[in-house]
Amino acid sequence: MTNKMTKFKIKSGDTVQVIAGDHKGTEGKVLKVLKDKNKAIIEGVNMVKKHTKPSAQNPQGGIVEKEAPIHMSNLSLLTSKGETTRVGYRVEGDKKVRFSVKSNEVI
Repeated sequence: MTNKMTKFKIKSGDTVQVIAGDHKGTEGKVLKVLKDKNKAIIEGVNMVKKHTKPSAQNPQGGIVEKEAPIHMSNLSLLTSKGETTRVGYRVEGDKKVRFSVKSNEVI
């Protein structure tokens, strides 16, 4: 893996749709972006069961369901109208903004 950081078009808080894999077609909100692994955690998508040992925070232990990361290449941003789109950047005035390539609206 190279030391070069990649610029992601998807940020936490965005609504995305899964476009490939087992969860294709599912929509959700991005909770966290894992920059070093090129992955994102999406709310309610790609749920896995994790077996936990009893601890001070969880004295019972047991099986916990949580979201697993999905690779960025399998995600597409959703616009306010609910359609998937690619993301572009442009400078408006003195600000750099993200915009929808399909509808040309600022995100």
